[in-house]
This record gives sequence, C-alpha cells and structure tokens, in this order.
Amino acid sequence: MNTGSAIIEIKGIGEKTAQGFRRLGIDTVRDLLEFYPRSYETYEAPVSIRQAMYRDRAAVLGVVMQNPVTRYVKRFQITTTVIRDEEGSMLNLSWFNMPYLSKTIKAGSTYVFRGKLTGYGAGRKMEQPQVIKAPEYEHLRSTLQPVYPLTKSITRRMISDAVEKVMAEGVYPEETLPDELRADYDLMPLQDAVREVHFPHSKDSLIPARRRLVFEEFYRFIVGVRRMKETVEAEANSFFIQDREEADDFIARLPYELTGAQKRVLQEIKGDMTGPSVMNRLVQGDVGSGKTIVAFIAMYLCALNGYQSVLMAPTEVLAVQHYENFKKLSEEYGLGITPELLTGSMTAKEKREAYERIGTHQVDMVIGTHAVIQEKVHYDDLALVITDEQHRFGVNQRKALSEKGRSPHVLVMSATPIPRTLAMIIYGDLDISVMNEMPKNRQAIKNAVVDIDYRKKAYAFIKKQVEMGHQAYVICPMVEESEASEGENVIDYAKRLRQIFPDEIRVEYLHGKMKNDEKEAIMAAFGRNEIQVLVSTTVIEVGIDVPNATVIMIENAERFGLAQLHQLRGRVGRGKDQSYCILVDTTMSEESKKRLDVLKDSNDGFFIAGEDLKMRGPGDFFGLRQSGDLSFRLGDIYTDSAILKQAEEAAEKTLAAEGARGIQAIL
Repeated sequence: MNTGSAIIEIKGIGEKTAQGFRRLGIDTVRDLLEFYPRSYETYEAPVSIRQAMYRDRAAVLGVVMQNPVTRYVKRFQITTTVIRDEEGSMLNLSWFNMPYLSKTIKAGSTYVFRGKLTGYGAGRKMEQPQVIKAPEYEHLRSTLQPVYPLTKSITRRMISDAVEKVMAEGVYPEETLPDELRADYDLMPLQDAVREVHFPHSKDSLIPARRRLVFEEFYRFIVGVRRMKETVEAEANSFFIQDREEADDFIARLPYELTGAQKRVLQEIKGDMTGPSVMNRLVQGDVGSGKTIVAFIAMYLCALNGYQSVLMAPTEVLAVQHYENFKKLSEEYGLGITPELLTGSMTAKEKREAYERIGTHQVDMVIGTHAVIQEKVHYDDLALVITDEQHRFGVNQRKALSEKGRSPHVLVMSATPIPRTLAMIIYGDLDISVMNEMPKNRQAIKNAVVDIDYRKKAYAFIKKQVEMGHQAYVICPMVEESEASEGENVIDYAKRLRQIFPDEIRVEYLHGKMKNDEKEAIMAAFGRNEIQVLVSTTVIEVGIDVPNATVIMIENAERFGLAQLHQLRGRVGRGKDQSYCILVDTTMSEESKKRLDVLKDSNDGFFIAGEDLKMRGPGDFFGLRQSGDLSFRLGDIYTDSAILKQAEEAAEKTLAAEGARGIQAIL
C-alpha cells in the first residue's frame, strides 16, 4: 500500500464503506491522510447548575438526589433523576432507552454529568448526559477528540480506525519541504505533524503540528499566486477600450450619487482597461457597499467599445438575480445592451441557443455560473471576466479563454473585508481596490447580543416582523445532530420553529449537503417571499439578495469568527426598512462577550476584520469557525496570520532563488 492506493485497499473497508468515504471526497490513502479534523472536542471545566442554565451544553458536577426511575411512554423507556450541586441548585436529568442506568447510578453518588440542556425556566433539564466519575473527567480534560465532517454511513471512529491502519503500515505523505526551509522556520517533519493532527496527545503538542501543515498550505498557495502574477504581468492589453460619454451619462442619470469609493474604484478599473497590460484586479468592498453597479458600469463600457463581458456568480439564484437587474437597467435607461443568462440547469436546447447568440455577438453581457467558461462557449471578442472570490480566476482558466481569442481583463469582486496587510499576501497576484463607504440610503443594522433566555422574545419579534410583511433568517452552525455535536442544527431547529410559529408562516431549512437544485429552489422561493423564515447554515453567506429580509438571528454566535458573522449579517439591511441582527451567545463567557461586543458596536467590516485579527491567538482554532470564502484545508487567515506572514517570507525567498538560478542559466 502507498499514498496513491485506493481507499478500498485498506483492510476492513469494503465497497459499501468505500462509497461512503468517496462521498467525503476520500478516494485514495493520500486523501484519507489529508482529511484533517475540522475541529477538536474538548472537555470543558464543570460549571455550577446556575451557570449551566445559560448554556446549550455543559458539564456539571453534582450529587444524585434519588435513584433513577424508568417509565414507559409509548415505545420509549425514559429514565429520570435529579442532581444537586454544592450551591444547592437542582437539575433534572433524563435518558431515552437507557434503563440500565437505574442499576448503575445510585442516590448519594457524585458524578460529572455532561450533556445538552433543553426547555425554559423551571422546566430546564439536561438530556442524554454522559455520566463520568470526577477523576476520570479530569483526565479527559487533557485530551482532544478529533471532529471530522461526516456522512450518515461514515463515523468518526471509522475514519480514525482507517488512518490508524494506514499509519501502522508506515504509509505517510512524502516530505515536500526542503530540510533547510524546515530548519529556518522550526517546522516539524510532515510525518510527525500528520500523525499528531489525527491523534493529538495534547493541545500543546497539536499546535506545532497544525502550524507545520498550515505553513505548507499557505506557502504553496503564495508561491502559486506569485507565479500566476508573473504570467499575467507578461500579457499586454490587446483591447482598444476608451472612456465613453454614454457611461458618464448613465451614471449621472442614476437616482443616487455614487459614493467616493465607487467613483475611485471605477477610475482604477478604467485605468487598467485602457492601460498597457491586462487587468488583474480585486475590488474588496464591504457588504452592501455597491460593488454590483460598479461591475455593471465596467461591463457597459466594454459593450460601448464593441466587446463582450462575463459576470460569474457563485449560485444560479444570484446569477438570475444579476441577469434580471442588468436587463432592467438596460431597458429603463435605454442603453441598448442585451444580457444573456447561462447556467448549468438550463436545458440542452436553451444552452445551444445561448451559445449561438454569444458566438455571433448578438449579446454583449453574459451572466451565469461557472458554465460561462466551459469549452462549448465561444465568445466573439471577450474583453472582461468578472468573478467573485469563490471563483478565483486562475492561469488555466485564463489560458482556456485566451485560446479562443485574446486574454481578457479579470476583475475579482470580494465582500470579505480583510485587513490590507493580509489581503496583499493572499491576493498577491492582484492589484487591490477598496470600497469602504456605504450608500447614503442604507440604514445601519441594529445589533443585539443575547443569551438563550432571550429566544422566546426573539421568536415573538420575528413573528411580528413577518406579520409586517418582512422575512427572517435563522443561522445555525450545524446540519444535524451527530457524534460529539454541539450547537443548534438546522433540521431540528426548523421543526421546532414550525411548532412555535402559526401555519401561515412557512419555515424551511437550507444546508450545504442538499443537492444544488434543492438549494436553488429553496433560495428562489425565499426570494419570492413564499418562505418567511429560512433556517440555514452558513451556506447563505454568499447568497440571494433579499431586500425584504429584515431579521437575522445567529445561534451559537460564539462559535463563529467575527469576519464571518459580519458576512452573515450582510444578508439583511439590503432594503429601505430597518434591519436587525440578533446574536445568541450560548456561553455568555467574558471572552465571547468581548468578541461579540465588537460586532454589536460596529457595522464597519474593515474595522471588525482588524479587531478579529487582534483578538485571535494561536490556540483559537478550537471551536472557532474558519473565515468565510477563503477557506483553506486547515489554515485560517485570522487565527494563523503570523504563520501566513512567515509563509510569505519563505515563498519570496524561494521565488528569489528561482529567479537567480534563471538569470545564471541565461548568462
């Protein structure tokens, strides 16, 4: 066996199990070894029952007040008892289908009970808690249990067992970093790092192991983008694009004045497109700063000069939305521009007809998903490609389009405010423009950080907003309950809200594991106000623009990074009505309160990103979600900003050495 071997070659994995692994993207032994845990379950310090009442999950040290009693309700066996802590507070416990606990747990015994708390007020209770002796729990507090993304057929134990078998045979990814580089940056060998990340001995031993893997991930990414920049800089601008009065006239007729930032960025884009080299620019704008109208004006300018342009959106719903908006702008202002929509869900006939109109230049603007750059699409003269950061436009894609004609200008639009010091590293292949002003007609979102006691009031507030004709999002960090899961999950949460809200309020859920057509249908229905409350994971972070949505309630807000919370909050506040963001902190710890207060007190994404950077530390990857769209396999640009800067330094040294060798070869 080696790293290239198929997953089915691992002892004990049959075809059915192999299929489950493949659904996780694990086809080979290498894929398995590089399928790193997304987080680690830690055993937190026990708290008092009073403190536990303000959490969704907790560990409590308590004395059993009465022998557990088992009763039968329909097909279920429910075992219950009561515990008391040293402060004298009482808590009800219950277990389903575990009658043997009546014999193993005795009145007067002391245990740590760790589980999920449900109910409200006096009815608060802990369900299905683990029962652990105090000395044993103290030992568990020093351990880390890896948490992997799972499917229904693959458990955490199955992944760990498979990794263990592979490592027992001495199979590891081959070392890729030179000894000199590892010595310069004090990086442990790859083999040791991979083993420790899957089977950590402690938090202290995991940190350097993870640092080794994150460093390499950043290093390879930076080397790649720097080489891309060298390739792009060598390309001359072969398009004759001039500034046109018609574009200025359109801007003057808009019902609002462009912000100073929008005007500045437009000038930078025009300067690139009329300059000597092919444009490769990032427009980094806060949520709601007006990037879309800037994109439209750039595409309109191309059309006025006789060229075609393309806008690539991350979802079909968003592509349709851009298409409808651009079509409306052209018609309302008499621009004579014909946009074309091209998405994967179109029928074969619809695609053929679209290809024909594009190829014969019957259309000037093409809006769609990644379908717009597929082989079958032939442009008459494509001058500009606009993408969002999920569709980083790489050398291979540029090459594919240039082979059909000429190398187009590329504009990357990003709604992720990143501190400039980090943006210059991550986007080293792009020139950077920043849009840091908001349109004057936007009302600031009102923010609140609340504990779990506030949920009832929040639901009443959402109901009132819906009765006024508005809509709401509820964000949860999980899809469904699974091994070692913590936090609310969309499926159960949606069921609960359907019981709370009247039938006329339609509640649906959305998550990334759903099929694309299901996701698109739900988002489209929400856009039409056929769904009033959408319970979702972070899949809506880059989603449909629904000006009618005025409330976003984010559960387990303490588990997200501030930059990502700001992105999520940007789903509301997009219309003329006052919008609200409710952040539910299920721990109410001093640390989480300090972090979330930054978001409560500011709607400025660039300020929040800077604060996020300051407040993260080297151990903050425990429990914190990774930042937004720039998702690396392990690295997080905020938590790992120090590693990112070291990786950039190493990459620059590598490229300088390559350049020196190249010059020597020429001489």
